[in-house]
Amino acid sequence: MNLHNFTRLKPNDSLMRIARTPVKQAVRPQVPIDLSLMDPLISKYKGRKGNLIPLLQGTQDLYGYIPREAFEKLAAETDLKLSEMYGVATFYSQFRLRPVGKHIIKVCHGTACHVQNANAISDALREALKIEDGETTEDGLFTLESVACLGCCSLAPAMMVDDEAFGKLTGNEAVRIVKNIKIKENK
Repeated sequence: MNLHNFTRLKPNDSLMRIARTPVKQAVRPQVPIDLSLMDPLISKYKGRKGNLIPLLQGTQDLYGYIPREAFEKLAAETDLKLSEMYGVATFYSQFRLRPVGKHIIKVCHGTACHVQNANAISDALREALKIEDGETTEDGLFTLESVACLGCCSLAPAMMVDDEAFGKLTGNEAVRIVKNIKIKENK
């Protein structure tokens, strides 16, 4: 690319600016976290070589995500450093640092699903749930995530809700599945 083809702007040049709209996540009241639930986990792995990932996984299994207070407890009661734990938790996509919904909807955007119009599924779900990718509904029932591959390419386009896979979907069918789950939850 030739940089000489670009025009240098002067301080007084006017630019058309587009303001970014921040994504607003619904704020739910924070429930106090019972850190004593971690005690058996810490006892099991404390002092063991390679304990970092099992401790993070176990903590996430307890709370659905890894709360800040849990990181602090792990640092205080094990030889793990906060920076190391946070580095691992932010590197691996399996770990969550925020609460998630009761049901996690994963829409596959791998190659097979992408060419079969996975975007239509994501668009329909975002509109129906009134959330963006990575967000949780205000009622705490659903979290929507786009993922690289669910490993069920023969079902493309596909999504998973919790551990159940759904395939050969349209946007309307995906919304209907989620609405049926919501109806069952409200009974």
